Amino acid sequence: MSEKKNEQMKEQSFGEHLTELRSRLIVTAYFFFAGLIIGFFVSRPLIYYMQNAPWTDNIQMHAFQVMDPLRIYILIMVVVAFVITLPVIMYQIWAFVSPGLYEKERRITLSYIPIVMLLVLIGFAFSYFILVPYIIRFTFDLSASMGIQTTIGINEYFGFLFRTVLPFGVIFQMPVLVLFLTQLGIISPPFLKKNRKYAYFILFVLAAIIAPPELTTNIILTIPMIILYEISIVISKYGYKRYLKAEEQRISEGLESGDLDES
Repeated sequence: MSEKKNEQMKEQSFGEHLTELRSRLIVTAYFFFAGLIIGFFVSRPLIYYMQNAPWTDNIQMHAFQVMDPLRIYILIMVVVAFVITLPVIMYQIWAFVSPGLYEKERRITLSYIPIVMLLVLIGFAFSYFILVPYIIRFTFDLSASMGIQTTIGINEYFGFLFRTVLPFGVIFQMPVLVLFLTQLGIISPPFLKKNRKYAYFILFVLAAIIAPPELTTNIILTIPMIILYEISIVISKYGYKRYLKAEEQRISEGLESGDLDES
């Protein structure tokens, strides 16, 4: 970190940093509590909607434990509250670290927040409306061909939904993460291209973890991840250009200040 940033960070004492962190955590907790209240009212229609999706026409769901319906209700409330609070969490993190950033860095990092939220929602929608129906139809067709009558517990069904949908909210952050890392100079477009085959393998393994261990399903799941990786490579070129330009400017300013010192 440069001397300018160090001076900015030293303006506040350690105790002041803890006080600020505490206040930001309290604000986040208030929003999360408000999100829980909203989740309390929207959880029931959401559960009904997910139970009666078009691909569940031939599925009868059962509760095998007394607490299963309540467990699902609370889980939906928490997920709704987290999604509602996510922009607040990201803003509070940004506001806490922003004093140590340059003005340009503040603007860039702040602009990531709406992009991240948009990608989270796109990831959820892609997984829920495209991947989930395919996986369910495939597994039920496989069960029918094997003469197996599938009985679904509501806890297992919603657990499957969350294991499939929620990870894609994270996976779709790949372009933003790559752009951020290239702007910091941690990775570069040549690095991403050189390690492409290893990245593909990791994505395929990740698809096998999320989806049933069946080759066709894993390939279909891996394809959007590979597309995201390739998009990330393209985006990283812009981020790396910014990094190189910032480095050139920093070196130029360093040389100018050195010349002034010599004079």
